[in-house]
Amino acid sequence: QVQLVESGGGLVQPGGSLRLSCAASGSIRSINTMGWYRQAPGKQRELVAVLPSGGTTNYADAVKGRFTISRDIAKNTVYLQMSSLKPEDTAVYSCYAVIVVRLHDLPLPYWGRGTQVTVSS
Repeated sequence: QVQLVESGGGLVQPGGSLRLSCAASGSIRSINTMGWYRQAPGKQRELVAVLPSGGTTNYADAVKGRFTISRDIAKNTVYLQMSSLKPEDTAVYSCYAVIVVRLHDLPLPYWGRGTQVTVSS
């Protein structure tokens, strides 16, 4: 069974920084893509940043220049370094990964439960 567990959320003042982590565990043969989405109250879930294996990083326009996604492939972990945070960044941030569990399996999407990020003075 595959699990994605996020950590690092919390309350931060505008202009501050936070670093989110997400570790994938369980029966994993390979991970194709890892990334982050977020959902604010009353809004749809939106892409924050995605980092495919060997591919090009993709960021939402709203976070370009402020957020940085990175991966530790050996640890099956993805990070989101968030800087210059704004109140509109307040949301539940969820980790996302496309994972192959067994040889010849199709890659499937998995989600973490999310971690709350609140930007407020």
